Amino acid sequence: MADYAADGPADKNDGRGDTSRPVTIAYIAESAGVSVPTVSKVINGKSGVSADTRARVEELVNRYGYRKPTGANRNNVVELVFRELKHMWAVEIIRGVERVARRHRVGVMVSEFGLHDTTAPTWDDTVSRRPNCVLSVAQLSEAEREQLKAKGIPFVVFDPAVELPDDVPFVGATNYSGGRIATRHLTELGHRRIAMISGPEDQLYCRARLDGYRSAMQSAGLAVDPGTVVHAPLTGEDGYEAARSLLALPERPTAIFTANDLQALGVYQAAREAGLRIPDDLSVVGFDDLPVVAWVDPPLTTVHQPLTEMAVAATELALTLGRGEDAPQVGLEIATTLTVRGSTAPPRD
Repeated sequence: MADYAADGPADKNDGRGDTSRPVTIAYIAESAGVSVPTVSKVINGKSGVSADTRARVEELVNRYGYRKPTGANRNNVVELVFRELKHMWAVEIIRGVERVARRHRVGVMVSEFGLHDTTAPTWDDTVSRRPNCVLSVAQLSEAEREQLKAKGIPFVVFDPAVELPDDVPFVGATNYSGGRIATRHLTELGHRRIAMISGPEDQLYCRARLDGYRSAMQSAGLAVDPGTVVHAPLTGEDGYEAARSLLALPERPTAIFTANDLQALGVYQAAREAGLRIPDDLSVVGFDDLPVVAWVDPPLTTVHQPLTEMAVAATELALTLGRGEDAPQVGLEIATTLTVRGSTAPPRD
């Protein structure tokens, strides 16, 4: 936080500091002996701060004449933030952001922060660049959200992986509905032993897809065998390993629904190695509808997650907030649909 403190008053001894320079939220935090997120909560009227601390911070805010930053000194840029850029769906998101940015004559900067245990750039770098707004595919911690609020930088979370406070703007997809329609498609084809390769249990959208699968199974009068639900990272390699374990069961599944398309491509490889033909011996349904899955053999049946449309909506929302306007709604979920191709068929008798 040294870059914030450097903007604060140089002389603390007179009780006012250097009035020719703006008082920052970091200076208020330092003077009050609290964190920047705590001061941000007080300024924004949020709960979670003790009465004594709130009174101390408010006294300093009034003494120094602190004013919340406005958009006047922000750059005309949308910053699109990923934790990692290695996944194919990132291209679909970037395409949607660029489409809106061109229309509004706004620049786009793409940042990759890396995972939490890396030495990649941090939110301090984003804050120092002062973008007009931030669209975060990376999931934001409370401290990161408060850091952006403290500098008056609006943000939108793309496809949240965790539960968010009610006032945090986001754009997501109907993941639960997607899980239901994928599984219902398989039950309507006549499948009874349907396995699922789900994603990490701590990911909100993965849990929603799994809940949709369970709901559809229940509606079809089918019990979910715990042995036919496997949790795995959202990669082709991990989908392959999970599928190998499922296909080695004494009573193997006749269909597998995966939490994303990359896992489904891993299932294809495992099925080939097991001497199984898709869809004659095994039906497969993915989730995302990445462009590449229309070209595999056979083309993949998958839940279409409208990534580009989601990115368009998220960017429009971020720019609305960047202009200081009220958003028509804080959270938005865009509908998923099923794209039926050649990887699903009725089970063989």
